[in-house]
Amino acid sequence: MTQTSHHPAPLNILQEVFGYPAFRGAQEAIIDQVSQGGDALVLMPTGGGKSLCYQIPAIARHRADRGVTVVVSPLIALMHDQVGALEEAGVHAAFLNSTLSSEQAQHVEREMMSGRLVMLYAAPERITNPRFLAQLDSLAERGLLSLFAIDEAHCVSQWGHDFRSEYLALSLLHERYPEVPRIALTATADDLTRADIISRLRLEEARVFISSFDRPNIRYAIIEKDKPREQLLRFIRDEHENDAGVVYCQSRKKVEETADWLVAEGLKALPYHAGLDAAVRQKHQDRFLREDSIVMVATIAFGMGIDKPDVRFVAHLDLPKNIESYYQETGRAGRDGAPADAWMAYGLADVVNQRRMIDESPAGEEFKKGQRGKLDALLALAEATDCRRVRLLSYFGEASTPCGNCDNCLLPPATWDGTEAARKLLSCIYRFQQNGGQRFGAGHLIDVLRGKATDKVTQYGHQSLSTWGVGADLPETQWRAVLRQLIALGHVVTEGEYMTLALADSARAVLKGEVQLLLRVPAVAPKRGKLTRGNRPSGSGGSGAPTDLDAAAQDRFDQLKAWRAEVAKEHGLPAYVIFQNVALAEMARQHPRNLEALGQISGVGAKKLEAYGQEILRVLDAD
Repeated sequence: MTQTSHHPAPLNILQEVFGYPAFRGAQEAIIDQVSQGGDALVLMPTGGGKSLCYQIPAIARHRADRGVTVVVSPLIALMHDQVGALEEAGVHAAFLNSTLSSEQAQHVEREMMSGRLVMLYAAPERITNPRFLAQLDSLAERGLLSLFAIDEAHCVSQWGHDFRSEYLALSLLHERYPEVPRIALTATADDLTRADIISRLRLEEARVFISSFDRPNIRYAIIEKDKPREQLLRFIRDEHENDAGVVYCQSRKKVEETADWLVAEGLKALPYHAGLDAAVRQKHQDRFLREDSIVMVATIAFGMGIDKPDVRFVAHLDLPKNIESYYQETGRAGRDGAPADAWMAYGLADVVNQRRMIDESPAGEEFKKGQRGKLDALLALAEATDCRRVRLLSYFGEASTPCGNCDNCLLPPATWDGTEAARKLLSCIYRFQQNGGQRFGAGHLIDVLRGKATDKVTQYGHQSLSTWGVGADLPETQWRAVLRQLIALGHVVTEGEYMTLALADSARAVLKGEVQLLLRVPAVAPKRGKLTRGNRPSGSGGSGAPTDLDAAAQDRFDQLKAWRAEVAKEHGLPAYVIFQNVALAEMARQHPRNLEALGQISGVGAKKLEAYGQEILRVLDAD
């Protein structure tokens, strides 16, 4: 049967299965393209509804007797949650991964081969395994191989921030099954990564859908490091008491030390990194997904595919590698659309460390050059005095206007003419090189500029340099900010194991006074609540709990959350898989008296109405 131009089937599925009244953004066009057998590359921000873009075509094509959709997913945790959510919604889905016993895996394979299964989630290395490919061959011969969905598609690109070599083999899907449509999805990809995805996955004929990268509910703030642990604690206590959040650190050691420190300060914090025992990692991840108010302190080993919608903040205690990483990591906050924060503290050592990691990597020079360019773009974002969101979106090729909701918009930073200070600093580095060809680090440079007679200054006779004491009028914090910005601008480079300082070619123009440098004044931490006056979406407070409920509705909301926690525990699933907070808040607000009214609430699909409707009505009417 040919669909009409309105393609009612996908909309019916959206309403009946998932309980949502209408599509968002480009979802409908993407779903139509894939449902009708076309390929697609989808760039859509985290929380934008990417999963529905392949789940609805999978359901539609299965109902048309097209068989199973195979979803490529790199993470076991994501597979579990997605399958759990689909089964809750009445869609027959399963996963194949190392957590299954051989009997369980065989049962899943039988369901797949019979055509009864709608969606199967598996990792790329399993999908390209000869035994599994033989099973796909059999399905394809019988016309029961419906669709391939490749999630986290940026993993295929060496230019992406999370390259995984096993993704490279996925090009064989096109070669082996040219008639089976494919949809590749990612939240982050610049032009270079996008081109790489198309080339490596053979998606030259695919329609490309690029949604807005803007996450208006996230407020971005980047501050200079000054006792960063205490800055982090102040941020959490002032703005996110009892909230779920993620704190990213660069090293495993720092993850464990930071988590221990936060626990000692009375927070529920857990460490997560690849060096922990797999069982410990799984336990910590499960607690984060299933409990409220957990702060996960982690390396970048944690996060991809984490579907928890009510993460209220993502904090960085170290600078990420590039804007793609920063955007992907901060995007894990506020997936439910309620206000969330992306907070980062960074300093001179971060800049030096990231440059060193690039320089010392075994990669080729062309790749290193690309990585340096990406780091420079992130440093420009960190040092910016204008709207963070405009800069961030511009990086992904999207024009925008000042958001009124980032730190620079809410509290415009003071700037000063740092040209003379920069010339003094560059001149001092030049004098070191002239005075015996020695090179020194940041601490010694600032001591000389401020006229501080340390043993090292005396040892090298640097009190006799013409630059000795010329910067005594500025505090050490300001000199560090000047140096950091000069490194960020590329006028100073760091070299060798001890990260000594040298002049870049572009320093010559600054020394000659041909370039004016307007620099940020080192910021003072804002007072409690100072940043909360921006244009933040209403309807939720810091904890993701609704703030616009009256006392009776709030009581109903609390009762519904308690009921949901019991159901989630019984089913072995995170609470948000049963119903998200936004759906519970709407139930509490509207107080439906019958199943028909309850079924009109967004997020209540037919299966959930049948499974939980009477229980929800009972909870709502309980005294």
